[in-house]
Amino acid sequence: MIPLREARALALKSIRVASPIEVPLASAHGRYLAEPVCAARPLPSFDNSAMDGYALRSAETRGANRDRPAKLRIVETIYAGGSPATRLANGEAARIFTGAPIPSGVDCVVRQEAARQEGGEVLVFVESTPGSHIRRRGEEVAEGAQVLVAGQRLDAAALGVLASLGMSHARVWPSPRVALLTVGDELAIPGTPARTYQVYDCNAVVLAALCVEAGASVLASGRAADNEEAVRTALQKLVRDTDLLITSGGASVGDKDLVKRCLSRLGAELIVDGVALKPGKPTGVAMLGNCPVAILPGNPGAAAVGFDQLARPMLLKRQGVFELRQSIDARLDSAQHKQGGLTYLLSGHLETRDGIPWAIARPQGSGQILHNVGAEGWIVLPAGRADFGAGEIVQMELFSNSRFTLASDGDERSAQVRPSGGRDIE
Repeated sequence: MIPLREARALALKSIRVASPIEVPLASAHGRYLAEPVCAARPLPSFDNSAMDGYALRSAETRGANRDRPAKLRIVETIYAGGSPATRLANGEAARIFTGAPIPSGVDCVVRQEAARQEGGEVLVFVESTPGSHIRRRGEEVAEGAQVLVAGQRLDAAALGVLASLGMSHARVWPSPRVALLTVGDELAIPGTPARTYQVYDCNAVVLAALCVEAGASVLASGRAADNEEAVRTALQKLVRDTDLLITSGGASVGDKDLVKRCLSRLGAELIVDGVALKPGKPTGVAMLGNCPVAILPGNPGAAAVGFDQLARPMLLKRQGVFELRQSIDARLDSAQHKQGGLTYLLSGHLETRDGIPWAIARPQGSGQILHNVGAEGWIVLPAGRADFGAGEIVQMELFSNSRFTLASDGDERSAQVRPSGGRDIE
């Protein structure tokens, strides 16, 4: 077994960054920008009203109140999408609606609740100031300003920015093509009757969902019994036209743990053969032809950890990015004993007590999966020690609020999570 940091670096070295593609915005959700985006036009692109009300000169409202309202003649009505017809003169106002362009000759908008229209005139009951309720051209984004950086994940908000700039397409990295293989005589298909001593194949579902969460597309999947011919045939079939093949089960050293053996007999190079990690010790990485293979244990808890620590970074690098997860110091809620030579990753959540964060570890084992539901991150117990006392400060690697930075071939910076102010996870 090799340390987690070294295993991740080797795993990342096995995969190359894809070539960027241009896709319509409707297909870009969840993708990562391959280049920065600069505003080809300002936002807003013209001065416009932030309120329904009346456009006028603020000086003409000086001293106005309920008893002595300012009175102005309404000379036009301007709607969003319309165009002002004339420059307003002294004593004139325009009825205006939200988003409508500001006519020349005025410097403010009085909201309609502070005024009353009587025939062709408006009575204004408040003093206004220059610029009130006007959204100025370029006040949000100046023309030419950078609005999104390369490596930005395109969520709904980011896509809205691109659309507001008039863009119909975005240059992104393509979704990695993934194939999944689960191995084991004990596996039953969900929705079918399970024989005595069988377990349902939850890994096929969990790993497919994790791939999608990492931006990948699962194009093929298979299931193989614990015999060499079945495993070898499935590997040969699934490796075609695949950016990453992920296997689950048959990864350890038992008589029927055949995946690594079959890969070797197919000529694959075994790059990682076991990681000093719990759960997930049997996790490995191989190269079968030009296709990287992430070899995960069959136990659901171990498979989830192995995916998160090796396969997920591989999929993200294929998309041109490294992930920088937030990691915080927290007090350990309960004492923990571990094997000194292994890094332990425990599912957990945070509680704040008197302003101090506490890491709450959940009861768990390699074969369990319920503890991952609602987990907020990994409680990290690093190699080199066996005992951690209750109340001791440990690191917790959070699943939310990740940042992404650009990846490049030959650059394995994400071999470690390096949060700002945090320590490397080993």
